Amino acid sequence: MESLHLSTRIERPADEVYAYAGDPAQLPAWAAGLGGSIELVDGRWIAASSPMGRVEVIFAPRNPYGVLDHEVRLPGGETVYNPLRVIPDGPDACEVVFTVRQRAGESEADFRRDAAAVEKDLATLKRLLERG
Repeated sequence: MESLHLSTRIERPADEVYAYAGDPAQLPAWAAGLGGSIELVDGRWIAASSPMGRVEVIFAPRNPYGVLDHEVRLPGGETVYNPLRVIPDGPDACEVVFTVRQRAGESEADFRRDAAAVEKDLATLKRLLERG
């Protein structure tokens, strides 16, 4: 199994990027893989219209380290763990790093497509946050 560490530099303070990217309500604006909407249902963040079907998104608890790891629970019960970090780079910029991990049984082509989608999501996050 393979992992890819994909990153983008964002010209905004790390705490602002962390707050935005870690707010599940903002996911539809930048994380296309979770679909166009997400809602809080009985204390759980549910993306009902994701390309994978109805999924639950669970972020790591808020922390001072920039860790935004999250799990996506798929309709079939499988949980996909997604490491995500916001790393400060001076007072006015940061690097966002998402680790894409190849799942058991996932083809190389599907893994590469997933990585390309994450790169696109990171570019969208950068564009949104640098626009202000």
